[in-house]
Amino acid sequence: MTTPVTIVGAGLGGLTLARVLHVHGIPATVYEADPSAGSRTQGGRLDIHENDGQRALADAGLTGEFHAIIHEGAEAVRMLDRHGAVLLDAPDDGAAGRPEVLRGDLRRILLDSLPGGTLRWGRKVTGARPLGDGRHEVTFADGPAVTCDLLVGADGAWSRIRPLLSDARPAYVGTTFVETYLHDVDRRHPVTAAAVGDGAMYALTPGKGIVAHREAGDVLHTYVQLNRSAEWFAGIDFTDATAASARIAAEFDGWAPHLTALITGGGTAPVARMIHTLPDGLRWDHVPGVTLLGDAAHLMPPSGDGANLAMFDGAELGRAIAAHPSDVEAALTAYEQELFPRSEAFHADAREMLDLCLGDRAPYGLVEFFATAGRP
Repeated sequence: MTTPVTIVGAGLGGLTLARVLHVHGIPATVYEADPSAGSRTQGGRLDIHENDGQRALADAGLTGEFHAIIHEGAEAVRMLDRHGAVLLDAPDDGAAGRPEVLRGDLRRILLDSLPGGTLRWGRKVTGARPLGDGRHEVTFADGPAVTCDLLVGADGAWSRIRPLLSDARPAYVGTTFVETYLHDVDRRHPVTAAAVGDGAMYALTPGKGIVAHREAGDVLHTYVQLNRSAEWFAGIDFTDATAASARIAAEFDGWAPHLTALITGGGTAPVARMIHTLPDGLRWDHVPGVTLLGDAAHLMPPSGDGANLAMFDGAELGRAIAAHPSDVEAALTAYEQELFPRSEAFHADAREMLDLCLGDRAPYGLVEFFATAGRP
C-alpha cells in the first residue's frame, strides 16, 4: 500500500497504529497538539491486559521493551474502609496477568519505535472537512492545512475528527476524579504509605472514595472520587491549591487522617478530572477515508480498560490496513465491524465498575468483585 495514513493524536492508540503500520512498511504521519513529547505529564499507572494491550504491543513488536518497564509488585490490591481497616488485601502474585507500567514510560517506548519525521508536534487541529472521493482536509491553529487520503481520529474525548462521522458529544456522568500527588512518602507520610502498600488502595463509600497507587520514585498518585454536579465543582477555585484541597477534604470529614492526607498532604495543586462518556453503543455509518479509535470512538468511564482498548484499536486498524493493501474501504469496514460490538461490551463493563466503586453497595460490591473475579 502506498497511500499514507494521517493520524491525529499522539496518545497510546495513535502511536500504536503508527507503529504497527511501520512494522508493515506503511507510511504514516502523526499530528499532535503538544509542542513536544515532554511538554506535559502523561498520567499515572496502567495495568496492561493480556487479551488487548499486550496483544497490541506484540503486534507492534515491542513485547521486550514492555517487559523492561514493568513495575514489579504493583498488581497488589488493598481495600480499606473509611477508618483505614483492611477489608481485602491481595498481594501481587503475578496471577492476574496485568502488569503495571507508567503511562509515560509506555508512550516513550512507542515514540522511540517510530522513524524520524513521523511526529508533527505543535499541530493543534481546529477542524476537518470532506473533499470528496474519500479525501479530507485537516486544518490547524498554526501552519498549513493538510489533505488526507486516509484520516484516523485518535484525538480523544473532544475529537475534532469525530464530527465527520457522528454528531455525538461527550456528556458528564456526574462523577469527578480529583487528582493529587504525594512525594517522598515513605519519609514524609509513612502511615499513609503503609496503608496504600505496594500497589493500589481503594477506600470507598457510596458517592465518594479515595483511590491511590504507589508509583516509582516514592510517589503516591491519588484520584479522589466524588459524585457531584458540574456546578458544585465550578464553585471551587482550583487555582488556590490550599483552599481547593481543604474543600475536597471536607467531604471526607470523619475519615482516617492518614487517608485524608492523600488529599491535603500533596505539594502540587489538585486537578479536577470530570468524567465524560459518549453514548452507549455509539456507531456511525461508514464514511470513506476516515475512522476513529480510542476515546474518540468510545469514550467511557475509567475502568482499567481505556488505554488497553485504544492500543488494541490501533493495532487492529493497522492490521486491517495491512491485510487490504489495495482497498482502504475494505480495511476500514473490517475494522469498524469488529470495533462496534467490542466497544459496546466494554462500555457496559465500565459503567458497572463505576457503580461498584461509588454505588449504593460500595465498598462491598467491589470487595466481592475482587474476591470472585480478580482485579479489574
